[in-house]
Amino acid sequence: MKTPTPSARSFLLLLALALIALSAGAEEATQAATTAYNNYLARLEGRLNVQHRTPSAFLAGLENAPLRTRLHAGETEIEQLNAASDAELPGAMLHHWRGTAFIPGAHAGDFEQLLRDYPAYPRIYAPQVLSARLIAQQGDRLQAQMRVRQHHVLTVVLDTAYDVSFAHLDPSHGLSTAHGTHIAEIADAGTAREHVPTARQQQGFLWRIDSYWSWAEQDGGLYIQIESVTLTRGIPRGLGWAVGPFVQSIPRESLEFTLRQTTAALVRRN
Repeated sequence: MKTPTPSARSFLLLLALALIALSAGAEEATQAATTAYNNYLARLEGRLNVQHRTPSAFLAGLENAPLRTRLHAGETEIEQLNAASDAELPGAMLHHWRGTAFIPGAHAGDFEQLLRDYPAYPRIYAPQVLSARLIAQQGDRLQAQMRVRQHHVLTVVLDTAYDVSFAHLDPSHGLSTAHGTHIAEIADAGTAREHVPTARQQQGFLWRIDSYWSWAEQDGGLYIQIESVTLTRGIPRGLGWAVGPFVQSIPRESLEFTLRQTTAALVRRN
């Protein structure tokens, strides 16, 4: 293994100091940030409601022939979408990403069955999902809980709960929305000292999470698309140059992982 150069060691030291600052206690999101986040979701859901009215517009971007060509070649499309401005989100950051993939020979029914099979999530989405279970279900509405782990230099374990709904335009076109209703960081996870820190002790890595799946069975396979919106703690003043790219990469990498593992699970079902 190569020994880091002096400049590399300096950067790693600065990054470590920045991450220590980020991991210091953070209270819950401000009311202003929460309001801005809710307004952003309302605009997004308004756009999705229009999008989901017709098969031709059901998934964003599929009118683009070069995109379909790339998807059919096995590539995935990952996009960062517009987010609310920093001025609207004091002390917080909003992350909005969209991912799209195509699975030849896959079917809409198999995908929906996969989404509903929460007990299988620890196997499909290992090592990020540690445990998952269905709490309640009434038709196309259900409640679920998951324990997830994120490791990006720092390791964070979160207990999360969701309200999930499913809907269909027709047998070939469906959608599912998952609204996070509870997020708690877990300290000393998996040990006898496991506990939920106080709000002031928590690190603010994830305050809100909402995801929107859309899928369409056509062209001899299944297009799947996920939009993920999260609210996290903002970057302390003066540290953006050091940790901004790091913090902003986490939502993208998490979405890429989810899309990759979902695609692999559907391929195994074929």
